[in-house]
Amino acid sequence: MYLLSTFRLSWPVTLISLLMSYHNETRQIDYQPMGMMKKTNLNEWLNESTRLLAEHSELASLEARVILCHVLDKPREWLVTHPDFELDDHQTDKANQMIARIQTGEPLPYLIGKQAFYGLDFKVTPDVLIPRPETELLIEECITWLEEHPDRRKMADIGTGSGAIAITLADRFEDLQVTAIDISGKALDVARQNAQLLNVNSQIVYIKNDLLDNIFDSFDLIAANLPYIPSEKLITLQVARHEPLIALDGGQDGLVIIKRLLHQAREHLKPGGMILLEIEEGQSESVQKLVDVLMPGVAKSILIDLANHPRFLKIMV
Repeated sequence: MYLLSTFRLSWPVTLISLLMSYHNETRQIDYQPMGMMKKTNLNEWLNESTRLLAEHSELASLEARVILCHVLDKPREWLVTHPDFELDDHQTDKANQMIARIQTGEPLPYLIGKQAFYGLDFKVTPDVLIPRPETELLIEECITWLEEHPDRRKMADIGTGSGAIAITLADRFEDLQVTAIDISGKALDVARQNAQLLNVNSQIVYIKNDLLDNIFDSFDLIAANLPYIPSEKLITLQVARHEPLIALDGGQDGLVIIKRLLHQAREHLKPGGMILLEIEEGQSESVQKLVDVLMPGVAKSILIDLANHPRFLKIMV
């Protein structure tokens, strides 16, 4: 969703090369249909594809159904009532190729071009990070705060990516005005399209920018899901092979970008305002120490996710 544009220059060259080769390798694969039945009905294909996907996903059955809904352009309910529907060769090949791509680690949302988030469907492309369920907890916290402060309706979403945070909150609060910031112009294009599709475009201003540099406005609420994965850890993760590196890499300790935002934030947060940042579970102590140094005197707390892991930094001024 966001990364300091010059930071990549400080990576070890071998690390950059390997990560980029992963991306190139993935894009150059000639996906061929698997050795599944060419003539098959819907139920038989679901059973076989679920078996194959089970090696790669805990949600194999669900993903198989999502693929068929996409290929057939039918709702999930239709699959239940048509188990004997015969797939033609084109439908079978297309569905099989999607299975093959998932087996290489390619995320399903990129294959179907969308991801559900907080009850809304968002367009996603490889230019944006796929919205995660845990980020919905950040939405819940923002909703609670905005409901408790009906006179606070000016927000910044830093590193907006697909626009999931900005758009979800704008959809919930018709009087909310959001400044959506991202260093990636391609990500902002996706966010604009999502805002138009969900009819909240008039509530959002888009700015291609490096965090809050040269932003002269102030906000009641600042929310951000910035890159927080340490650079050397990133190379061990499957996510680095397919999702945008600039949305993932948080520098040597994972806090390089977050530190910069905290340094800037106090000048841009109105008195009585709130900041919410998503963090990695092992960063809670380090990020609180950063707050003590960069924003002394503010109230801070760490919020946990549904797995009982530290996930969000909350700051009240």
